[in-house]
Amino acid sequence: MANVLVERYQRHLKIGDKTSPMMYFLKPKPKNSRTYSIEDLAKEIEVTGALSAEDVMHVMKSFMRAMKRVLIEGNKVKVDKLGLFFTTFSCKGVKDKEECTVKNIKRVNLRFMVDNSLRLTNDSVATTRGGENNVTYALDTSESGKSETPVKPNKPNDDEAPDPKN
Repeated sequence: MANVLVERYQRHLKIGDKTSPMMYFLKPKPKNSRTYSIEDLAKEIEVTGALSAEDVMHVMKSFMRAMKRVLIEGNKVKVDKLGLFFTTFSCKGVKDKEECTVKNIKRVNLRFMVDNSLRLTNDSVATTRGGENNVTYALDTSESGKSETPVKPNKPNDDEAPDPKN
């Protein structure tokens, strides 16, 4: 299991309120993660599967076209073990019925609700340590980029997540 590097930062508890107390928060460390394109994912799938990267890209692009068509019709798309895609919109309220028209819709949003089988958990507070959906975080504590690595468990199985109480 790989570590996700995070770092501390300080800001007001209520952003923009200078009278609010200063608090420490965590955020992902910049430049340690990247955004994968369809081509990148296709290469990852090609390594582990029987499909070529070109076949995977073709299927993904076809999937996106079909999903867009279904969403435009006002339907939802449930992808098993991934989640549910659906649209919402924002509309200002008006007093008169006649003024309430589709022109009042200001923004259309694409929403995603993750499936429980994909929901990730912080391994340091998880009830089941080393679960397949657990994520291990490491705190970057120095300017040099070294991180506080979690303590290894005293168990012979290296695949298990570290116990933060050690």
